[in-house]
Amino acid sequence: MNHEYPQGIKWTKQRKDVYNILHDAAEPLSAQQIYNQIAKADEDGSYAPSTIYRILGAFEEKGLVRKTTWMDDSTVVYELKRGGHTHYAVCLTCHKRVPLRSCPFAHIHFPETGDDFQITEHKLELYGYCKECKNAKK
Repeated sequence: MNHEYPQGIKWTKQRKDVYNILHDAAEPLSAQQIYNQIAKADEDGSYAPSTIYRILGAFEEKGLVRKTTWMDDSTVVYELKRGGHTHYAVCLTCHKRVPLRSCPFAHIHFPETGDDFQITEHKLELYGYCKECKNAKK
């Protein structure tokens, strides 16, 4: 699970561990989820939740992560910036998040904003039922 780490930051073992978890994650994770994954493998007890928050703060400051919230429960989550962004469909029953393959806003131009407003970020979450939950309701 060794990845190539971006330049411009001191890479301690703890920072590498957090980075590796975010790199391998299928969806954005909360600090608690990251801590839980690390705590399972942490044999010497060298991590605390506050450590994870400090590392995520450093990553955010260096522009390595995108910090956002899930709209359905306001949980703060983090994901590595990989040159793009992802939107999700969220199951109302099991809360599984399914990444959408593309952004429906990727090619939209908003001429009404003119030079008065530059769009830099946006969020989209779709809600419904995943295949398993939909079939279970029948």
